[in-house]
Amino acid sequence: MTVLTAFAQADRSQVRRGNRDFRKEKYQEAEINYKKALVTDSLSNAAGYNLGNTFFRMENFTEADKYYSSVADSLGKEKHGSDIYHNMGNSLLSQKKYAEAIEAFKNSLRRNPDDMETKSNLAYAQKMLQDQQQNQDQNQDQNQDQNQNQDQDQDQDQNRDRNKDQDQNDNKDQDKNQDQDQNQDQNKDNNDDKQDRRGGETPPPKITPQAAQQMLQAIQEKEKETQEKVKKEKALLLKSKQKEKNW
Repeated sequence: MTVLTAFAQADRSQVRRGNRDFRKEKYQEAEINYKKALVTDSLSNAAGYNLGNTFFRMENFTEADKYYSSVADSLGKEKHGSDIYHNMGNSLLSQKKYAEAIEAFKNSLRRNPDDMETKSNLAYAQKMLQDQQQNQDQNQDQNQDQNQNQDQDQDQDQNRDRNKDQDQNDNKDQDKNQDQDQNQDQNKDNNDDKQDRRGGETPPPKITPQAAQQMLQAIQEKEKETQEKVKKEKALLLKSKQKEKNW
């Protein structure tokens, strides 16, 4: 019993040191103290949860998810269970994992249905997921249109090549006929130095494909729209406050 009590006291002492560093925004020092607490007690919910908050503040969202997930099942049943899932949702939202963020916010609301901040974040995640799916559908449609335009351009090139070959053959026939006419004229009148020469070329049809230019304009507009959406997303995300409540 004495040994267990000593371990528990050491765990709480290291967590408290980490909390002090966290409040002073000394996140690296806080990380060290929370990890020391986990070395003392690998099942320390307070150390695991607070480490998740610390990594979130350092924008290391992968590590934040790791520690949030490690304590979610046990803390989810306690008084502040909604907070852990709220913070998990924010971390996933920062990584644009919108479907997973939605589920985390729903878990938070199951434990605290009246939390307006979580409701707002849930609505935002749902909107971003909808936009993401619409963008994917639009990109698929654009790829299909681009493939169709490429096929049309290939057909046009093939038609131009065929027309060019036909014109070359026609010119060869005309030259051959010209030579025959000249020989006939020479045979009829050797004293006549004037010869009628006939010839001509039919230029290949000029086809100006506009599909490529239209596709380029569409891509440029899409990039501009995406950049504006990213800026808007970052601005809204900053408004979402993390529920720290370090223990």
